[in-house]
Amino acid sequence: MLESRDEWIKKRAYAIWEEEGYPSGRDVTHWQQANSERIALEKSVGKESKLGVKSKATRKLTVTAAVDEIADKPVAKQTTKKTVKAKA
Repeated sequence: MLESRDEWIKKRAYAIWEEEGYPSGRDVTHWQQANSERIALEKSVGKESKLGVKSKATRKLTVTAAVDEIADKPVAKQTTKKTVKAKA
């Protein structure tokens, strides 16, 4: 499941807090820094791809294509020891 934008910022702000040694009273600063990083990341990736988020229709097509590809492959017959002995 993909996380929301706010969830990403929350996790990043927490990581920044940990990196700085757990200082108290800097939560707003950490949140603003995480938010700025997210905005920069979104700008660098571009609006179309949305950080790797695919639409449900695209994900469904990908899964359907993979299932169809697997279904198209021929299944090899398995031979048992009895079959091998009977042929010999």
